[in-house]
Amino acid sequence: MTVVTFTLGELAERAGARLRGDARRVIAGLGTLQDAEADQLSFLANPQYRKLLTQTRAAAVLLTPADAESHVGDALIVDNPYLAYARLSHLFDPKPAASAGIHPAAIVDPGAQIDPSASVGAGAVIEAGACIGARVVIGAQCFVGARSRIDEDGWLAPRVTLYHDVRIGKRVVIQSGAVIGGEGFGFANEKGVWQKIAQIGGVSIGDDVEIGANTTIDRGALADTLIGNGVKLDNQIMIAHNVQIGDNTAMAGCCGISGSTKIGRNCMIAGGVGMVGHIEVCDNVFVTGMTMVTRSITEPGSYSSGTAMQPAADWRKSAARIRQLDDMARRLQQLEKRLEAVTPNGSASSDA
Repeated sequence: MTVVTFTLGELAERAGARLRGDARRVIAGLGTLQDAEADQLSFLANPQYRKLLTQTRAAAVLLTPADAESHVGDALIVDNPYLAYARLSHLFDPKPAASAGIHPAAIVDPGAQIDPSASVGAGAVIEAGACIGARVVIGAQCFVGARSRIDEDGWLAPRVTLYHDVRIGKRVVIQSGAVIGGEGFGFANEKGVWQKIAQIGGVSIGDDVEIGANTTIDRGALADTLIGNGVKLDNQIMIAHNVQIGDNTAMAGCCGISGSTKIGRNCMIAGGVGMVGHIEVCDNVFVTGMTMVTRSITEPGSYSSGTAMQPAADWRKSAARIRQLDDMARRLQQLEKRLEAVTPNGSASSDA
């Protein structure tokens, strides 16, 4: 693997950072405070790792002005070290660059439109009416269905599947195993027999979206399933038919969103969250991990459900008490009625 290097001065310029130290010092990679080598750049984003600053072997560290005061080594000083790290990480990304052109082992229908600057990998299949924009990369063994469109600078890892009539915006990243536009789970019941409903909508995905490995987004039953601009979806997420996700919402792994649910903008959905269908979640909502959302959320804020982890013996006691809640509620109602009978209006009185 070719080693990419930059001087500390070059990295400071790229990150918009104030440099403290030797601008000519060569940096050959990035590393954590624990594991960085003497020619690597590290960062401090979480205060709980501040104690590692005195132990790190990193050549320099991305630090806030406050943390830089107590650090004696070279530093790139920025307001947001984690954001600066995110931007600099692309400089050291070893991902191979794709070459423009269509691999001889790809299968491309004559009716497809592919920009000359796009790259189509071995074994990929592009069906009739598909449109592939400038500098799009289609990885090996991908499938792009009829009339689907991928706008400029998109990147599909190997083995991504786009069904027919899927529209992908600009600069969209889709990881391996993702399936976009599969048929939604729609059936009508006739005397105990399920009759399939044709899913005749599509999927529309905005610009700057990222979709994780093995995530599925079903096509709409009538109208399209809609994913807004800047949405980030982790691995193994299920998005059902006609779901709408607003701009810049992020969703962690293993979430399941039922059909026709609408999620607003700038939401954060933690891992393992489930949402029932036909509800709405407003903008700026944070849902904590493993929460089951069973009704609409109309006010911004943080929401949770379920119980947090505790020692097994304590949990068993809590579970036993939960089973007793109905009985306890009935007994409390009986006591309240008795109290009302003894003290009218539920209040005691005394004679002076």
